[in-house]
Amino acid sequence: MRRLPFLLLSATLALPAHGDGPAPRWRQGWGLAASIPAAQENGIGHDTGFARLILQRRAGGHEAQVRNLLAGPVQVRLRNGADGADVVAPVLLPAGGQRQLLWLADDGGPIRLLLDAFPGDPSARPDAYLYRLPFDGVPVRVSQGIGGSRSHGDAQNRYAIDFPLPDGTPILAARAGTVMQVVADSPEDGCLVRVLHADGSMALYAHLQSGSLSARPGQAILAGQVLARSGNTGHSTGPHLHFAVQANTRLALASIPFRMAGPQGELRFPHASVP
Repeated sequence: MRRLPFLLLSATLALPAHGDGPAPRWRQGWGLAASIPAAQENGIGHDTGFARLILQRRAGGHEAQVRNLLAGPVQVRLRNGADGADVVAPVLLPAGGQRQLLWLADDGGPIRLLLDAFPGDPSARPDAYLYRLPFDGVPVRVSQGIGGSRSHGDAQNRYAIDFPLPDGTPILAARAGTVMQVVADSPEDGCLVRVLHADGSMALYAHLQSGSLSARPGQAILAGQVLARSGNTGHSTGPHLHFAVQANTRLALASIPFRMAGPQGELRFPHASVP
């Protein structure tokens, strides 16, 4: 009797929430679970959004392969689905890379694996770059600042800033880099763009207008280049831009403090929600 592989996948996805409402999956770690029917087990994959776990049947067992789904580095690890212990050491996959991490011999029982995926290179050292404002021609206002109680209390979003903007305002790259991830019209996540910078940090632009994304994964962009337009997607209570700079802090994704230039000098962001 062939065994039925069982995959548990988890990821730390850095998307923001804004205001009250149902807790979307990315506020709960975006954990996915799926059973793979025996008839379809060869080569089938399930993904975390950042990486995909693929089982390939080989004589007497299965290869567990992981594919990076982003146009930038992703750190992955496989854990035992029963006790959560690591079964292989964490691995850094390059953009679009795929690698066999484990071979499992058939023993008559189910395969239980957890895949964790964290975008970014943990060895990166973000610098004190002065970011430009990610929009022009609109007054600078902040609806939720650092550590805001509505949705900036977790590590991934603690240093995020919410800028209220008229729907359709052009969103500009705050720093040059490579487009690492584009999510368009996700029922849970809305629309977002993630940009990888030269120092290994990543900028997140979220709640973007549906159908407005002009950035493509792998595209090199310049500071000031249009990425999309502001919107109200992904459990947002009003049109705004959620902007954060994030880094892989070794098997954890965290927002980090950043500097930003405004029309009249460097901005000083509030450290709590404001009306």
